[in-house]
Amino acid sequence: MSLLPTPAERLSRARADLRMGMAVVLSANGMDLLAIAAETMNAPRLDDIRALGGDVVLTLTARRAETLKARAYDGDIARVRVPGDVPLDWVRALADPADDLLHPMKGPLTTLRDGDATLHRGAIQLAKQAQVLPAVLCCPLPDGAALAAKMDLTRLDMQLTAPLLAATSPMTDVIHARLPLTVSDAGRLHVFRPEDGSVEHYAVEIGQPDRDAPVLARLHSACFTGDVLGSLKCDCGPQLHGALAQMGNEGAGVLLYLNQEGRGIGLANKMRAYSLQDQGFDTVEANHRLGFEDDERDFRIGAAILKEMGFSAVRLMTNNPAKLEMMQHAGITVTERVPLKVGHTAQNAAYLATKARKSGHLL
Repeated sequence: MSLLPTPAERLSRARADLRMGMAVVLSANGMDLLAIAAETMNAPRLDDIRALGGDVVLTLTARRAETLKARAYDGDIARVRVPGDVPLDWVRALADPADDLLHPMKGPLTTLRDGDATLHRGAIQLAKQAQVLPAVLCCPLPDGAALAAKMDLTRLDMQLTAPLLAATSPMTDVIHARLPLTVSDAGRLHVFRPEDGSVEHYAVEIGQPDRDAPVLARLHSACFTGDVLGSLKCDCGPQLHGALAQMGNEGAGVLLYLNQEGRGIGLANKMRAYSLQDQGFDTVEANHRLGFEDDERDFRIGAAILKEMGFSAVRLMTNNPAKLEMMQHAGITVTERVPLKVGHTAQNAAYLATKARKSGHLL
């Protein structure tokens, strides 16, 4: 029946549920797992999960486990056993590094080394896409379908959902219209909507770029603090305006504004990273302590939008060599890297130095 939700629509529901503190049920190969985000879960729900009688664990990324000195027997994740008498604050302290320096001793922590961790790994992927802290309380279920029906919980068949978690959702050009800009009167804004219900992305087209020639292009990740507020902690705002100005001067170009704030971890987690930087950690160290990788962005989104607009080759404005490789791998030919060295300040000097030293940016 066409009114039934598709796997992609169920995935969208599950992301929203985790953000609101609701549990979801993940199923595959005859196994069922209850999963709820540690950040948004409340105490009554923790008690209810314990009452189910399963072996409750807090699933963390290997990055966060390393900070906690917990063994990640599953490689990229760790399943930390949750004692039956610990309060919600104990769970939150393992998930959130905000007080790590004040209370460094969290353990001793016991991590599981046996059993299939596939569903736990899926729970972490789902939390990252929901842009909550990648720490998920998990409990095995004898009959996930029955519990999901009884409690009206979203249930995901992970054999159908796993490919969606790994893929880039197809994009639809919802609308585009003329938008005169200070850099060019011939501006046009395109709004692209992913089919999986995730956030929209935008393309700013300057002039009438030739689809048969390499277009001057910039993949710009949203930065509310830099682009809108004029933050001095990064060079994002000057890069945005510098890229548009150069496109205006050349008379043609396309800037993709991708809603991947904070290198893909979201504004709330980016502010958590800023707070950790105030404690003395650099930008990469802060991301790792939160449980994220250096960069969680998916630049295949940019490639998909370029293809949808009819472009197959670009002169890419970037200081990040990894973007060149990602574009090439996604089927977009990069004929030239165009440097974009603007926005250096005393306040972001350490940040830029870390990007150059640890992320390979050409600054």
